[in-house]
Amino acid sequence: MPPNAYRLVVSALVLTTARLCDAQGVPPHAPPHMNRNLLALEKSPYLVQHAHNPVHWMPWGEAAFEKARNQNKPIFLSIGYSTCHWCHVMAHESFEDEATAAILNQSFVCIKVDREERPDVDRLYMSYVQATTGSGGWPMSVWLTPDLHPFFGGTYFPPADRFNRPGFPALLKRIAEAWTTDRPRIVQSAAETLASLAESSKAAGGTGTLPGGALEAGFQNLVQQYDEEYGGFAKAPKFPRPPSLFFLLQHASLSGAESRDGKIAAGMALHTLRNMYLGGMHDQLGGGFHRYSVDRLWHVPHYEKMLYDQAQLACAYLEAHQLTGDVLCAQAARSTLEYVAREMTDATGGFHSAEDADSLFEHGKPEHGEGAYYVWTSGEIDSLLGNHSAFFKQVYAVEPEGNSPAGSDPRGELKGKNTLVRRRSPSEAAALSSLTEQASETILSSCREKLFAARAARPRPHRDDKILTAWNGLMISAFARGYGVLGQDAYLTAARRAALFLKSALWKDGTLRRSYRQGPGEVAGFSEDYAFLIQGLLDLFEADFQPEWLSWALELQAVQDRLFWDASGGGYFSSASGDSALLIRMKEDHDGAEPAASSVAARNLLRLAEITGHAEMRERATKTVQAFGTVLERAPAALPQMLQSLGGLQAPWRQIVIAGDLSAPDTRALLAVVRRTHLPNTILLHAGSASDGKKIGERLDAASHMPPVDGRATAYVCKDFSCQAPVFEPKDLEALLKK
Repeated sequence: MPPNAYRLVVSALVLTTARLCDAQGVPPHAPPHMNRNLLALEKSPYLVQHAHNPVHWMPWGEAAFEKARNQNKPIFLSIGYSTCHWCHVMAHESFEDEATAAILNQSFVCIKVDREERPDVDRLYMSYVQATTGSGGWPMSVWLTPDLHPFFGGTYFPPADRFNRPGFPALLKRIAEAWTTDRPRIVQSAAETLASLAESSKAAGGTGTLPGGALEAGFQNLVQQYDEEYGGFAKAPKFPRPPSLFFLLQHASLSGAESRDGKIAAGMALHTLRNMYLGGMHDQLGGGFHRYSVDRLWHVPHYEKMLYDQAQLACAYLEAHQLTGDVLCAQAARSTLEYVAREMTDATGGFHSAEDADSLFEHGKPEHGEGAYYVWTSGEIDSLLGNHSAFFKQVYAVEPEGNSPAGSDPRGELKGKNTLVRRRSPSEAAALSSLTEQASETILSSCREKLFAARAARPRPHRDDKILTAWNGLMISAFARGYGVLGQDAYLTAARRAALFLKSALWKDGTLRRSYRQGPGEVAGFSEDYAFLIQGLLDLFEADFQPEWLSWALELQAVQDRLFWDASGGGYFSSASGDSALLIRMKEDHDGAEPAASSVAARNLLRLAEITGHAEMRERATKTVQAFGTVLERAPAALPQMLQSLGGLQAPWRQIVIAGDLSAPDTRALLAVVRRTHLPNTILLHAGSASDGKKIGERLDAASHMPPVDGRATAYVCKDFSCQAPVFEPKDLEALLKK
């Protein structure tokens, strides 16, 4: 990185940034300033939350850029999202403060961006903040030249010096002074910095070949990172990391259940998933998962709930149940899907984005805190549960003085409060109660229902009710797979409703829109919107075998290829070309809280190639993986979902075709065998639903010619549609799949 204005502005300041996310949607108390604030007409809940700030916010767009150019002022860019805790802390401390707002309004053009609506803008400037500070998070604060070149950035800044961070008002004054006195150097340095970012975004390209040792290296990386005592892949804070779990489950299957690596991979995934479910990261009363654990034990969470976590974790638990038969994993998947169906589903059928971590302590009073909706005092539980209180408190680790582990509550917000964590197994609980396991679990279930009902009377956390195409695609996958594994028809209905809604509301003139709230948004869909939705449609197609889902998936894939494919380097850009305000088109090269678009797209292409027989799709999948060859060789665990696609290129695929009436018990019995088995690199087709295969591909046409034998439901297990002898009995199909 060349010398830059970051050093010119605060050479003496140490900016240690952290990943700060969660939030409270408590309405701001500052007086209205809508006459000078242009956010009130926006649809984003995050932008609307700031509509009454005294800061003269503008949305991202040409009007703001033109103002900065005309007035020759730097831009203050603030990026966050509506359920981000530290975003709201900074808003209350600084953006609602009249004196701080006056500095901002006088010296800067101020722009607000919802990172969930504009992941492209967020990704570009997050890369800058990470490159210059060593880390990043939200709220993200970046200062730009009028040409949108970044010259200084960080995350949360307090109102006065603390936490090894400079006070925000003093920092604003220093930046404004530097812009006045040293503008040419700042502009030059910012341009050089942007050029360096552009160059570095190209540097991690492909090697032209598939990285042969990346699968084993990625597995060993995760083994080295693994916490053998509590599960997970760090000490603290601990994030769920679903892409890593998916890779481990696939690695276990492909290595063989009885092999050493297979046992290790499955054990790591299962141990992590079980501990997350039993700990405080899982909402023990209402289901669903919080964002991450602040401690090593999965005990005290950051209480925010994100849709993408629910979707991916539900799928991880479903796959773990398929692989191991673990009943607790099935329970975890079911409770997560039921939480989303109950709390996160819009009347349209789409799924809302998030629930806040913070909430009011009491109705009608402004005081609020993180986890207020979820935590309990020992006395509250005593008053609600009566004679069963002592038993429940033993099982769920409730303590009179609160149960937060040492170091997990540095600000004392949870003093005297308990996060419910299950610390006694069913057999241990039965021993405590001197009852049978069934009887003791019945009592515990009744206790949870009473607490859940009492909790419902508390002020609820803010819900971000915008519907994002990408995250809805992930959730469609979860409900479609949940239907297959758990057999609940309501899950299939939920997946279908969401898919139909997205098609009717966000599929416009042959392209996707990014979001919906009070109508479709104006922002075009990004590469992840296409990739995640295509994956959801393929999972839905394998759930109900309706050709319309496959046809739309193929149409979406063609549009994704046209808008985002890198013809020279391979892989998919995050954004389409043509946006002059986006100075660098980037490719996501990390599977983080959400997988990279290219990682999911590579897997989609392989599945589509196997379903249709279109060889060019497999070729594009190969080029996509090759495009990230350097990353896979240097740091394979950074792209665990891409490693899955690499595994799909290196191992043979199976096709399973079921022939028979889908409503008939014998057909459903064969399907149940397939769906309860963990089968990576496998596609499932129904012969009757493939009758229009000539319109789509030769593979579907071949499947349509695999009829029931002698009128009986029939299963064909094939490789490259070279099939073994058909089987008719579930036990025979199960034996065949185990070979």
